[in-house]
Amino acid sequence: MVIDPGHNGGNADAPSEINALVPAGPGEKACDTVGAESVNGYPEHEFNWELSLLVRERLEADGATVVLTREDNEGVGPCVDERAEIGNENEADVALSIHADGGPGSGRGFHVITPGEVSGFTEEIVEPSALLAEDLRREYLEGSDIPYADYLAEDGLDERTDLGGLNMSTVPKVFLEAGNMRNAEDAELLEDPEWRERAADAIARGLATYLLRG
Repeated sequence: MVIDPGHNGGNADAPSEINALVPAGPGEKACDTVGAESVNGYPEHEFNWELSLLVRERLEADGATVVLTREDNEGVGPCVDERAEIGNENEADVALSIHADGGPGSGRGFHVITPGEVSGFTEEIVEPSALLAEDLRREYLEGSDIPYADYLAEDGLDERTDLGGLNMSTVPKVFLEAGNMRNAEDAELLEDPEWRERAADAIARGLATYLLRG
């Protein structure tokens, strides 16, 4: 399987690279973005990286083969189409992109983003990705102590057709927005190493539940 830690630590210093347009389905989008940051200055790219490593550790302990889309937290990118291609080339059973949102400070909660139907791109992955999202949502809600987002999505699920990382994927894939970095309650958890251990447990359980469906 492929775990995609969103953004990267070097993105902020490479605006020309991350702003370059790349294929994103029917159209083009910027290669990548810098990502969000908590009010205490904890960057999303670092959170994504640290949580992804914990998830990989758990999955590999259970015998899974796990590929990360980036090797460290100091580089630039990869671009959204390249992140999708890593999952495609590895013929991953599942791909998960790990993020944290930068929503309004008054709103809190997590949500899972699923691919909507984009003609010529996502028809084959919409249904399995929706099942993946349900398994991940259930386990994360139970294990993370973070509620469904109250400022967007519906019951923790958000179907989108504008994300290149989903549109360019040929394997079942979802994005987890693990919490809202701009919300004080969420940020306190996201910044806590012990909480990240519990969150990684929940994510690994959600992925395992989906894989055992087959």
